[in-house]
Amino acid sequence: MKAMKAIYVWITAAGLLILLVIGASAAQDQNPFKLKPGAKGKLCIQCHGMFEEKLKSRFIHTPVKEGECSSCHNPHAASHGALLAEKPEKICLECHDGIVQKESLSTHKVVLEGNCVKCHDPHGAANRNNLLASGNELCFGCHAEMKKSTEQAKVKHDPVEAGCLTCHNPHTSTRADFLLNEQVPELCLDCHDPKTKLFGQIHMSYPVEKGNCTSCHDPHGGDAKGILYSNAHKPVGNRMCNQCHEEAGSVNPFATKKEGYELCRSCHNTMVADTFSKSQMHWPLLDQRGCLNCHSPHASKQNALLKGSSLNVCGSCHADTIERQQEAKTKHPPIAEGECAECHSPHSSTNAFYLVKNSQLELCGKCHEWQKHSSHPIGPEVKDPRNPNRQVTCTSCHRVHGTGNEHMFHYAPAGQMCVQCHTQFRR
Repeated sequence: MKAMKAIYVWITAAGLLILLVIGASAAQDQNPFKLKPGAKGKLCIQCHGMFEEKLKSRFIHTPVKEGECSSCHNPHAASHGALLAEKPEKICLECHDGIVQKESLSTHKVVLEGNCVKCHDPHGAANRNNLLASGNELCFGCHAEMKKSTEQAKVKHDPVEAGCLTCHNPHTSTRADFLLNEQVPELCLDCHDPKTKLFGQIHMSYPVEKGNCTSCHDPHGGDAKGILYSNAHKPVGNRMCNQCHEEAGSVNPFATKKEGYELCRSCHNTMVADTFSKSQMHWPLLDQRGCLNCHSPHASKQNALLKGSSLNVCGSCHADTIERQQEAKTKHPPIAEGECAECHSPHSSTNAFYLVKNSQLELCGKCHEWQKHSSHPIGPEVKDPRNPNRQVTCTSCHRVHGTGNEHMFHYAPAGQMCVQCHTQFRR
């Protein structure tokens, strides 16, 4: 009996000891820097007096309100700015771990960069969720072009006026691209009922509720009635969908009557004939999508119904050229400004690389008065010492899409460029 009592006493003592250890460990976790009682927050404010004003903000970040400055900052030393204990994004995600979903289809750039403070004040703010500004003004801080276009739009879209978050998630979306809360057309159908008589009349009874609304309409507002894009394809503007598509009541109303460029030839025969008369054809014209590789069939913000700016459209295939230009010390204006067609024909050409001029000197001479620009021998009479079958032209020294060297030279420094031909001066 005495043995059993002794065992019981030992078990009880061991249990109490374990509880004391756990309690001490928990207390240490809650106060890892062993701050004096009542020192949390108040101790920091003795030096950082400006935070007394911050604490008067309408919305205060919970750790700040509770005086838990050391939840984010190391009071002694750190490898990160502002004595942050970790990278900012890592600190934020310790509490806000549900912000980025694993199955996201699109994520806000600032979220990917872990730049939470671009939108939120980590201490306190006048706006809910500690946002630096309220409503659309916060988004327009980065999306200045969007602010300009929405303010200038003659026809406003109500969801935009209500706020960007009507359609977009500010952090990430598991449902759609562009941070949309739903895919199009489901997102649009939340407000627009396709069963109404007016909806059917406007869309010529075509089942557009199954299509892509943004192929015709600008969701952020525009100048045309019905917020159509500023440049509408003539059949769309005249509500003549059946000029290209099967009839609205057919089995497949969205099917086009012909494929590729053959469909476009019906109206643009002269252009198509001229294009096919050239020896060099731009390959996107020749596949099943044809013109639709670069042009929108319905409407666009861009001239010539381009899907986007020339820089984006051309860059979707020629990303290496755009990247090289971005890294170039000397930017070639036509590329930097997205005017690829200044030098290249987008459809076809009788010249190599779809150049709009047969002669390099003539092409460069459109912008550069090379005869006055350089005293270096150049032209058909001057043979390239490295290859007697070639003449010395602008591209003998310059790479037109840019290099990492000044003046788009092939080599750096300039002297290294010269000795490629003038070998007697090599060292």
